[in-house]
Amino acid sequence: MVVTRKLTLNNGVEIPIIGTGAWAPSDPESQGRVTGWILSALKNGFRHIDTARGYLTEKAVGQAVRESGIPREEIFITTKLPWGDHNRVRESFEESFNDLGLDYIDLYLIHWPQYIDDNNSHNPDGTWRTIDSTNFNESWAEVEKLLDTGKVRSIGVSNFSIKTLDQLFKTAKVTPAVNQVEMHPYLAQNDLRAYCKEKGIAITAYTPSGYSIVRNDPLLIELSKKYGCTPNQLTLAWHLTRDTIIVPKSENPERQKENINLPTLDPEDIEKISKLDRNQRICNKADANGQVYGWTYEQLGW
Repeated sequence: MVVTRKLTLNNGVEIPIIGTGAWAPSDPESQGRVTGWILSALKNGFRHIDTARGYLTEKAVGQAVRESGIPREEIFITTKLPWGDHNRVRESFEESFNDLGLDYIDLYLIHWPQYIDDNNSHNPDGTWRTIDSTNFNESWAEVEKLLDTGKVRSIGVSNFSIKTLDQLFKTAKVTPAVNQVEMHPYLAQNDLRAYCKEKGIAITAYTPSGYSIVRNDPLLIELSKKYGCTPNQLTLAWHLTRDTIIVPKSENPERQKENINLPTLDPEDIEKISKLDRNQRICNKADANGQVYGWTYEQLGW
């Protein structure tokens, strides 16, 4: 059965608990397929699309929404401020707004806390080059102003930790509605979940299945037999028991159906899956220099 459940954000806006990610490789062929598979996702029941300026897919997402024939108010659109635009929030937002070509954006996130100049993104030694001239407190103040435009309903952050959220709250006038982070059974982030719950911040999990690294866990393979589903469905269902929004991405129509048709788990199995936590990052882990896009785990608060 298609999951149609919604969560209510701290500003009263409702968000479908399952969305489809809208990342695609930057090559023209991959980008050219986006509208088609987003339309497929909408046909298969998805009503939440998670894109970003950095994904280059905003135009395709907007086109799919318009072609779908589904009323705009029934579809939730998330997009994000790229790391290179911390110094030009309003301009970047307007570019996203225009490329989507929709009347409004449902949720706008700061994609990363660090600021990287895309035109000069690396140091001579090959490491990522971050810029301190604008910090995320200043960026967030500009994001807050976007609410006055009437073009965005909710604002939030991505890849923020307890440490960076604490720093944000030193100046924030608006509490983020959402914090989107990597989360899966191997990276349960229980301390961050508790912190965000206390602050009224919903969590969206990217890489919610943990890729094949998590899906091939013997426990998940065994439990999937009990429920007559795939390990992927089992993992996604686990997230829902934790009131976590998820944005799995697939271009394949059958996998899309799998991602939104999920079993109901028994309490003892939820507990077993939760015990798989090992604080293991899979999607965004430190490189050979001990950094994630120019910041150390200590700077990120990870």
